[in-house]
Amino acid sequence: MKIDLTDTTSSKINAALMDARRASGSTAAGMVLTLVIVTDEGSAYDALKAANDASREHPSRTLAVIKRAGRSPRARAETRLDAEILVGTDAGSGETVVLRMHGELAAHAQSVVLPLLLPDAPVVVWWPENSPAHPAQDPLGAIAQRRITDAVTAESPVGQLAQRAQSYTPGDTDLAWTRITGWRSMLAAALDGKPAEITSAVVEGESYNPSVELLGLWLTTRLRIPVERVVTGGPGITSVTLRTKDGDITLDRPDGLMGTLSMPGAPVRQVALKRRETSELIAEELRRLDPDDIYATAVRTPVERLREPANAETAAAAKAAKAAKAVEAAVTVAPARVSAKVPAEAAPAAEAPAAAAAKAPAKAPAKAPAKAVTKKTVARKTPAKSLPGTAAKATPAKTPVKRATKRSGS
Repeated sequence: MKIDLTDTTSSKINAALMDARRASGSTAAGMVLTLVIVTDEGSAYDALKAANDASREHPSRTLAVIKRAGRSPRARAETRLDAEILVGTDAGSGETVVLRMHGELAAHAQSVVLPLLLPDAPVVVWWPENSPAHPAQDPLGAIAQRRITDAVTAESPVGQLAQRAQSYTPGDTDLAWTRITGWRSMLAAALDGKPAEITSAVVEGESYNPSVELLGLWLTTRLRIPVERVVTGGPGITSVTLRTKDGDITLDRPDGLMGTLSMPGAPVRQVALKRRETSELIAEELRRLDPDDIYATAVRTPVERLREPANAETAAAAKAAKAAKAVEAAVTVAPARVSAKVPAEAAPAAEAPAAAAAKAPAKAPAKAPAKAVTKKTVARKTPAKSLPGTAAKATPAKTPVKRATKRSGS
């Protein structure tokens, strides 16, 4: 059953809900909570479909708040409330009311929602997109026991985790955390079956996916080990490796459907690890309405604690920087080598006494070698008389002596 109300009020909407319930033959409500969805026209269809599917597990009254503030001054000055009521098969296992608020009424959505809440039933608020910076301080978030956001829809999904950590209030949760429930369950079951000492871990997944970071932060906080984050093509999380002394425990899911669990000393197993729909994520979050302390610890851990593998360029740059630092340190430790490159003209006069002091002790031991050098020099000069030039000069000196002897004899 579908009922359209134009320019209506909250009391008229309540009356229309009672009439529709009597017409369908079910006077009792039979609903366990009120789910408030804050969305826009573009995301309203998908959000309502997910909420209707989740209501089969959790019968609830769904209130979709669509704000139409208006672009022109005339549209913003007009205040009007339009409602669309769905009861029966069109609303799953509960009731659905689509509230379109025009003009200034969009800034006071809580005044319209409060009279439509189920009495004595918990309230859950879900922002499929464009969640506020502080969900607990939002006028609609203040009336809820549970506040659900989705960091994947933010412009900077990983940066949104820092905002969630800063504004966390007990009762906050995020669908990025809900998406890793299957991974956390399988890893915990693997360690329960065969306890081992984990030394480090590697989480692989596509970029701009906050679920990959949350899974790495969960391993960091629970196991107190270093975790390395590796970027892959996806879809979603593709692999988790836990390093032990006996071998690696690997949970691999390359196609987003089936996972493979391999452990040292055990056969490889196929596990169901399908990527779930939004309706399944919402149904899981509606199962518990108490604060999630494990999520609070993980989201409050800085993302910077996850390590990234260094590529070849980064390693080369680090190696070059290390070598430059080593050279600089060597120059600083031995500055005397630098002064040897200074020209002789620019050398300081203070080096003269040092040179004289270096020559002084060399005189005493140099006497003995000096004599040896003299003898060697004399020995080397003796064969020099047989040189051609020297022989020519010595022959005429002896000849006149012989001639003089013959004459004297005759």
